[in-house]
Amino acid sequence: MMLVGYSSSSEGEEDGEDLNRSSKLQKYQKDGSDDGCPVKKRPRTEEKLTKTRLPLPGCLMTMFPDEEEPNTDDSALHGGRIRSFKHERGNWATYVYLPYHPEEEFMEVMEDLIAAARSHGVVLTPQQEFHLSLSQTVVLRHHWIQPFTQSLRTDLARCKRFVCTASKLKIYCNAERTRTFLGMEVCCSQAHLLELVRVVDRTMTEFHLDTFYKEPSFHVSLAWCVGDQTEKMKECMWDLQCVMDNREDGTFVLRMDGEELRCKTGNKVFRFPLEP
Repeated sequence: MMLVGYSSSSEGEEDGEDLNRSSKLQKYQKDGSDDGCPVKKRPRTEEKLTKTRLPLPGCLMTMFPDEEEPNTDDSALHGGRIRSFKHERGNWATYVYLPYHPEEEFMEVMEDLIAAARSHGVVLTPQQEFHLSLSQTVVLRHHWIQPFTQSLRTDLARCKRFVCTASKLKIYCNAERTRTFLGMEVCCSQAHLLELVRVVDRTMTEFHLDTFYKEPSFHVSLAWCVGDQTEKMKECMWDLQCVMDNREDGTFVLRMDGEELRCKTGNKVFRFPLEP
């Protein structure tokens, strides 16, 4: 017997598959595939990562402050002092010196000198540290620090220790005429100091940096004031020298034991012991 309207199961499945293929093809084409091939979707986790980024830890944000913070050069933050050269990232202000470690009597003398200058209308600011310069202040690139200091260490290791003294006051003004200094001029060991300068100058020349002054006046700066106050300071020099000479135990003499030289570059200090 023949049944009308009946189709075999295999035919029905083929019809159903044709419909499924047609609907899938339309879906793929809607997804943007030109050739009818399926477009690969990104995993959900990847979609979330691209939409939401975790903030960096605070320690990483502050690890390299020089990279983010602009350089400021406000003289009001430095007692009115003005830089001798413009600050640039990667440049390190560098100089070589003989350190002086002040004693109690020296600090008493400093107080009396500042008071005497103030009575003449000169306001002096004490130095934060005391030393005798053996080089000019030069600009050193960061990657030069290691070879520069190694060169100094090698040459200075053959230099002998010495002692120098100072007792006479003298006025100094920087080349830019932006600051005036009250200093004590060294009165002995000139030949030894000149030999040290010659050694330091050799390293400066090697790195194409400025050498020291041709006729240096070796001294220890005690205090300073803003601007060129040379003439005003001269008016009170006699009284200031009296402070030095009329001590209970006689004239005050500043004594420096030259056991080591130092090089300050930026915020780093390198020490170079001299030969006993």
